[in-house]
Amino acid sequence: MTVKLSDIADEAGVSVMTVSNVMNGKRARVSPATIERVLGIAARLGYVPNIPARSLAASRSHIVAALVPVGENNSLLVSPHTVAVVGGMEAHLRHHGYHVLLRGIEHEDQVAQTVRGWSLDGVVLVEFPDEQVDRLRVDTVPLVAIDSYSANPRVVGVRSDDHRGGRLAGARLADAGHRRVLFAGPPYQGMGVVGRRWAGFREACLEAGLEPGGVRAVEVLTSFEDGRRLGVRLRRDHPGVTAVFATADHLAVGIMAGIAEAGGSVPGDVSVIGFDGLDFGAYTTPGLTTIAQDMPAKVAEASRIVLEEIERGAGRSQGVAGPGAAPVSLGVRLVERGSVAPPGS
Repeated sequence: MTVKLSDIADEAGVSVMTVSNVMNGKRARVSPATIERVLGIAARLGYVPNIPARSLAASRSHIVAALVPVGENNSLLVSPHTVAVVGGMEAHLRHHGYHVLLRGIEHEDQVAQTVRGWSLDGVVLVEFPDEQVDRLRVDTVPLVAIDSYSANPRVVGVRSDDHRGGRLAGARLADAGHRRVLFAGPPYQGMGVVGRRWAGFREACLEAGLEPGGVRAVEVLTSFEDGRRLGVRLRRDHPGVTAVFATADHLAVGIMAGIAEAGGSVPGDVSVIGFDGLDFGAYTTPGLTTIAQDMPAKVAEASRIVLEEIERGAGRSQGVAGPGAAPVSLGVRLVERGSVAPPGS
């Protein structure tokens, strides 16, 4: 038997409106004793809120989408970074009464289709290339993009200080005495996340006295397996390189595995630095030295902004989202774990 608000109201001796206010958190004008009585009766009767009906009455779905770009037939949870972002986001939004819709996006046109099809209240874009974010023309809900430098005025970017992260990696390898270094990361255009890490890395290396020809970049997809393949062929394709800076921890761990598979050692033959600061880097042998970003803070900021933008939009006529809030850039730090040493040590 379905328990209705009227059932609780009859037993509590109050109006249905009072019960509705208590169950929806609108309790400013309800006495503490009444709140306690209503909640107690609701729990005893096994009342379950009708979420679709509540959403319809409030003109909100209480759904925020976490959208992740994917290739055709590819999984959207390949990256440990994506898993950490989506998991943290779900926890934050759940505690504020929102549900998270996780969906892979093969083309940016699907963003608008998803917003309309699911009556979303907000969207968090995870790891979208800046050029795709630039082209988005969704203006009915708040859009927050994690790891984005897009100039789209409707999108709020939340990212780490990628340029400084690159500088920290370059300075660490130069300080260790490396003079032929390799930057490994996915293809990039302009000055997005990867471009800024490369720019900071190269600047720090050149400032430390490395020759321009000693600071090279190689394009590689961000996966363990692609890193492993790069590590296997490192000596053949990049002779003389004694250190690698990878733009993601799982790519760096793959490179370490490939170096070992080819008969080399880390850091004896090649030093390796990653980027992210994810926990699994502490369990490799040797532990992965990395540029750690504050993942919990990044996820918390993205969740906070999308909730605030939803509330701001609720006060506007027709629910049209206005220009986004200011972008947020969070700090990074070097975490030493043993995968960096002077050449030949």
